[in-house]
Amino acid sequence: MPFRAPTSLAARVFTRMPDEFRRKRRNAWTDANRGGRAIDSFLEGPSFDRAGNLWVVDAPFGRVFRISPEGAWTLVAEYDGWPNGLTIHRDGRVFLADYKNGLMVLDAASGRIAPTVEANWSESFKGLNDLIFAGDGDLYFTDQGQTGWQDPTGRVYRLSSAGRLERLIATIPSPNGIVLNAAETQIYVAVTRDNSVWRLPLMLDGSVSKAGVWIRLSGGHAGPDGMALDEEGGLVVCQLGIGVWRFDALGRPTHLVALPGEAYGTNVAFGGAGFRTLFITESESGAILAAELPVPGRRLFSHA
Repeated sequence: MPFRAPTSLAARVFTRMPDEFRRKRRNAWTDANRGGRAIDSFLEGPSFDRAGNLWVVDAPFGRVFRISPEGAWTLVAEYDGWPNGLTIHRDGRVFLADYKNGLMVLDAASGRIAPTVEANWSESFKGLNDLIFAGDGDLYFTDQGQTGWQDPTGRVYRLSSAGRLERLIATIPSPNGIVLNAAETQIYVAVTRDNSVWRLPLMLDGSVSKAGVWIRLSGGHAGPDGMALDEEGGLVVCQLGIGVWRFDALGRPTHLVALPGEAYGTNVAFGGAGFRTLFITESESGAILAAELPVPGRRLFSHA
């Protein structure tokens, strides 16, 4: 066997959404994604700014929160949208992958949100999910919508720093979380409905070729969701109902962060001292969990 039993790591509660922000309700998002169940939040998109604040989105209710290093919550924006992913530009602008509206930009100081890319040559997106900046300022993002094996037409796009939008692939059954390898020569995509992580090699001209499955998972409430990369090229992957995996640079499982019960750990971000703490959005309870990992996280475009 090439695999050893993964080391189990424990997660703790870092902070919970305060009660003042909780009010259970239904809308079109909850009808489609939570079976019509009334909920008070569904957290996603964790990302740290340079001051050490953790930013998260509340997907069904169009809210963006900033959480201080001490765990205090501030509602920065609330708007008519379904933000699912969040990442921060080096200049401080906050980019949102919005399922309803497309690619949005939030001014952190004023709380104003405006669209930046709403369609691709007049064709609407299916429903954006996650996004990440490369070192050169190019933005990669997934367009998931309701795709799956019944409709394997999910997409990955690149928005260049010069403003050119390119569709890199359009045959993925549910592209979700997205990260780049350390050399930025490959894209990793969490393919939720296939319960796998795909690897998309980038050719010299920037196009994608030889796309294929890199990690195959099984079980859980659903397949992989949010992901992050560490300094050794290891990939950290959320799997709903199972926990948060760490795979080494060859895709071998090394650690599993156990979450309470069958918690919905939807996405992750490295932060804290030395970027050694993994912060996890737990969407069922509206909490942020934390776990100490053996390898620090890779610093992102916004931290440089």
